[in-house]
Amino acid sequence: MNGIGDAVVRTGPALVVAVVLLAVVAVLVNRRSGLARETVVATLRAGAQLAALAAVLAAVIPHLWASALFVAVMATAASWTSARRVRPGGPRLAGTAWCAGPVAAPTIAIVTALVAVGVLPARGIAVIPTAGIMLGGAMVTASLAGRRAHDELSVRRGEVEAALSLGFDPRDARMEIAGPPSATALVPGLDQTKSVGLVTIPGAFVGMVLGGASVWAAAAMQMFVLIALLAVSSIAMLVTVELVAREHL
Repeated sequence: MNGIGDAVVRTGPALVVAVVLLAVVAVLVNRRSGLARETVVATLRAGAQLAALAAVLAAVIPHLWASALFVAVMATAASWTSARRVRPGGPRLAGTAWCAGPVAAPTIAIVTALVAVGVLPARGIAVIPTAGIMLGGAMVTASLAGRRAHDELSVRRGEVEAALSLGFDPRDARMEIAGPPSATALVPGLDQTKSVGLVTIPGAFVGMVLGGASVWAAAAMQMFVLIALLAVSSIAMLVTVELVAREHL
């Protein structure tokens, strides 16, 4: 393949070998942490899902209704993934429904508002990538915040009981213990935003430049993506901790 794709990475046998070797390195390193099998599964799923994504997008992008349906599927998958992380042994369907609050709802609300005011074109080529980026950020934040909240409540159970004895209601007692530590789930997004252009050159910026856009247009687009991620991640963290404190997650 020639053109934009080759400007980033050259496709061919060498690329296949490089991907396989990097996957093997990740698996071998993760054996010590017990995540080798999950690394293999993640690698295989990524390959299969990206192939399926390419085929599906070719069909749905021309139609806004189909693009909206595809976003709904992505939102469900993201909510289900967060539910598995927040409560590994919890009920899947109920957990997915609750995780739709911090993961799917803010993303869909923000994307819909952006389309309504004309900031985001009402086209699949714009809606799907934007929603995907925001769903990914909300999913990761909800997973980290929820898992950290449960860990804190487990380790510091005595402090929760002490708060209850002082007259706190159950939600406030749990929030007092789990709330502040769970905010660390926002650290990756904050660091990414603060270091953009100094440490990282994000994909949206590179993709627009390679597609022929000016560097200023690419910078504006990347700024929009980063701030949208911060907004949706902040909401996801807040709602997730609230749901954990109320024992819904």
